[in-house]
Amino acid sequence: MTTISIFDHQLPDDTHNLYDVSLDSDNVHTLLTHSPSMVDSWISDIYRIHGRGIHHLIVGLDVEWRPSFNRHVQNPVATLQLCVGRRCLIFQILHAPYIPESLVSFLRCATFTFVGVGIESDVEKLLDDYELQVANVVDLRGRAEEEWGIRELRNAGLKQLAWVVLGKDIQKPRRVTMSRWDSEWLNHAQVQYACVDAFLSSEIGRSLNI
Repeated sequence: MTTISIFDHQLPDDTHNLYDVSLDSDNVHTLLTHSPSMVDSWISDIYRIHGRGIHHLIVGLDVEWRPSFNRHVQNPVATLQLCVGRRCLIFQILHAPYIPESLVSFLRCATFTFVGVGIESDVEKLLDDYELQVANVVDLRGRAEEEWGIRELRNAGLKQLAWVVLGKDIQKPRRVTMSRWDSEWLNHAQVQYACVDAFLSSEIGRSLNI
């Protein structure tokens, strides 16, 4: 079983907070925010670390929204998670005053590859809810099926892919999956869950040489 823990930096600010989410020996520096300026800063850091002229970047992408128990009602995306290497952004897009242009450009960059499980539906929901376009996406399931020659991976979830590709045994508690992602402040379990999903997606993408 993969050991997962979270450290809360408890910043005295109502626009953002920082966390360190650890998966065994991997430590993921995580920003939780609804502030467009903090998103600008996170994206600037990615460019600073990887260089402005990045030709290829693998970005783990995931979204969460408040579950609806009425099939005629679909709640909008509440959080957008992006992970590059050991840096994760959890953008509470539902509570943001506006979407920063830096994020629009980042998602539209054709040299970046955004990876996830069932990512096409996530990207479609971002377009429907916020008119956000993601230029270049790869569903990890199809690539894992090609790489490993296991047909069942075509319909696998992130938990199964993480085990097959990375050898990591993770839990995805249903109580967190079905929680109030539209809350103004996410709890530790939600932050950890959101970070782990995006981080594992990016790691699987790197392992599959996407």
